[in-house]
Amino acid sequence: MFNDIPKPILDRMKDLEEIDTRDREDGTPNLERLRQIPPETGKFLAIMAAGVPEGSLLEIGTSAGYSALWLSLACKLRGEKLLTFELLPDKVSIAKKTFKKAKVAAFVELIHGDARGHMSDYDEIAFFFLDAEKEMYAEFYDMVVPSLVSGGFLVADNVISHEQHLQPLVDKAEKDERVDSIVVPLGKGLLVCRKI
Repeated sequence: MFNDIPKPILDRMKDLEEIDTRDREDGTPNLERLRQIPPETGKFLAIMAAGVPEGSLLEIGTSAGYSALWLSLACKLRGEKLLTFELLPDKVSIAKKTFKKAKVAAFVELIHGDARGHMSDYDEIAFFFLDAEKEMYAEFYDMVVPSLVSGGFLVADNVISHEQHLQPLVDKAEKDERVDSIVVPLGKGLLVCRKI
């Protein structure tokens, strides 16, 4: 999967990494920044997604499409498509450009809109990556966990960097008898929940 990443994907990843670094250094306002995961988190997600049981692969919070590029590698391996949702029009525009330049249309479908209105469409979720506004995390958790297939994963980003806001979610997952959960100190912290 990582030994033969197509050049268009690598090139677009490099472009987005440079933009993200510049945005963080020049004080670009938070909502305008790409706010993407680091490469090691992308690899971790791709490895996880490649091995999940049969079911839908979903991402909430596309931004410029960087994490979706990593997940597209798993989708290619599985012969499936990632459905990724983004609410902000500016980010949708950048993500469309990302997916076109990276030539991943066969493995990624971008949906512009609030994913909360679509969650009832998916009753067998194998992999769910959540990297959106933090106040939405608990709501998504409650919608998604019942729809996870046995052995499926919900992964939520930023649980260490936004511990103040997300600790209640981590506590909830740890007490939830439907899942096994752990916080992985990778990138900005990942809450990984596996459906029992």
